[in-house]
Amino acid sequence: MDKKFMRNGTSWALAINATILKLLNIDPETDLVKFTVEGDRLIVTKSENKRTD
Repeated sequence: MDKKFMRNGTSWALAINATILKLLNIDPETDLVKFTVEGDRLIVTKSENKRTD
């Protein structure tokens, strides 16, 4: 799936489809994600930590 970045203030954001979040078992209300870069790949995984805010 190819995605475009979106402008977010002075940064750029990438929207993640709800279906993909469900496949990764990620609840954006309570879960954190971990970003890892390997070469030219961005890997998104569910963090063991939970949101505290």
